Amino acid sequence: MASNTGTTRKPVYLAVYETLADWEPGHATAQLARAGYEIRTVGPTREPVTTVGGLRIQPDLALADVRPADACLLILPGADLWDAGDELAPFARTARAFLEAGVPVAAICGATAGVAREGLLDDRDHTSAVSFYLAATGYGGGARYVEADAVTDGGLVTAGPTEPVAFAREILRLLKVYDDEAVDAWYGLFHDSDAEAYAVLEKAGVL
Repeated sequence: MASNTGTTRKPVYLAVYETLADWEPGHATAQLARAGYEIRTVGPTREPVTTVGGLRIQPDLALADVRPADACLLILPGADLWDAGDELAPFARTARAFLEAGVPVAAICGATAGVAREGLLDDRDHTSAVSFYLAATGYGGGARYVEADAVTDGGLVTAGPTEPVAFAREILRLLKVYDDEAVDAWYGLFHDSDAEAYAVLEKAGVL
């Protein structure tokens, strides 16, 4: 089955901020865009930000102007700033607002610590880089930590910094962009270099 092709599709919001880890959301945003989703960048303000890789991004929206009802997903990439103070805490609070409104959120790497501090992992299964990284936040969800490449629970996707492909896989599943066979094949191709996945993806209209 090819991509989910509803006539009206809300955009995906990608949070962008200084020191953003370029590689973490790339598989997800590229595949979503290829499937017809609009990707809109959300910064602390409309001022340009620079990623850890030196890319300069002009946000489409300021965080203050974001409303959960206007999007189908909020992606929070990692960044050095997540572990350097409270500058990105407003993004974690926005994640809470999205989840409370029934709009999913995907957090990877340092963003998992941000949503942990916000209390969003206390009652959800989740993962991150390592368990003690999240334990250092003082959050209350340690018993729900899962040793896995990526986890989805309660509309919240989490993954560690070395798992951008698994992170994207969970997002594709969550939004029902492709059927399960196509998502598994996509993951097999990009994570495991499985050449046999090409046939499945071509049949599904993914490639």
